[in-house]
Amino acid sequence: MSLLDHLSATLASLNPKGAYTDLASLLRVRFAAQDLRLFVPRPVKSLLNGGERTRFRGRGMDFEEVRLYQAGDDVRSIDWRVTARTQVPHTKVYREERERPVFILVDQRSPLFFGSKQCFKSVLAAHIGANLAWAALNNGDRVGGLIFGDEHQRDIRPRRSKHAVLELLHHLQDFNQQLRSPIAPTGSKNFRDILKDARRIAKPGCALFIVSDFHDYSNECEQQLFELARHTDVTLIHVYDPLEKQLISNTRLTVSNGQTRLQLPTDENEFQQAYQMAYDERLENVIASSKRLGITLMSYATTDNVQQALRERFSVKK
Repeated sequence: MSLLDHLSATLASLNPKGAYTDLASLLRVRFAAQDLRLFVPRPVKSLLNGGERTRFRGRGMDFEEVRLYQAGDDVRSIDWRVTARTQVPHTKVYREERERPVFILVDQRSPLFFGSKQCFKSVLAAHIGANLAWAALNNGDRVGGLIFGDEHQRDIRPRRSKHAVLELLHHLQDFNQQLRSPIAPTGSKNFRDILKDARRIAKPGCALFIVSDFHDYSNECEQQLFELARHTDVTLIHVYDPLEKQLISNTRLTVSNGQTRLQLPTDENEFQQAYQMAYDERLENVIASSKRLGITLMSYATTDNVQQALRERFSVKK
């Protein structure tokens, strides 16, 4: 077996499986995440800061020098003491912040408790969140997060520490293990409210990764994303199951919500077309929003080799 074949086999063994995740599998992906870089690598001069320069949406925190004020400079950076002494406007110059706090929002609500092959969407979302957390820590960035279920959520304060990642993984496992049905209970958290709450914890200049199936995405969600994208670098990661995308069957299908059963219409071709159109419409709404807002959108299926896919997307090209 060649080295490349061995690597591919190793990555495949780390792919999520089953209806539930566990802490051991979330810990194992640390090895696969060692080569992942969430941001474009740029030269760094200080070893005390994070390993990557950022497209900081705001002001850097490291003071560089004082120079004459120029048209277009931020008036908040004017050095009033030097200006008063010289009677000429001067402004402070800051170096770009090299550390970027990374917030990882992972959806663990009931509609993600579904899968037809390999694993459930909730398990896939948890594994992607774990990969992102380990990658951020390996890059020297502070890691925080927000894990949300149907009724509750847990915030993880951003820290440059393995303990922050472990806390996030423990909550991922806890919320995942609580799932019992794909039917959301009455009063379940709405994605719009989750995004609104994300604005509370996502500070200007941070990177925000949102992992969900976006089943209840709406125009109101786009407004919240717009507010987030003004000051943070947002990345949407869409998870889905192939059966959601295309309903294919050679036999008459029966569906159930756990309490009642319903046989699908006799003309299954027509029903399948309507089913696929409904899915495409929901996804197109998310795609259109991401394009309008200039937000990166990625999509992964439960049947994908997600470890290889993340490596292709985030690994450093030699």
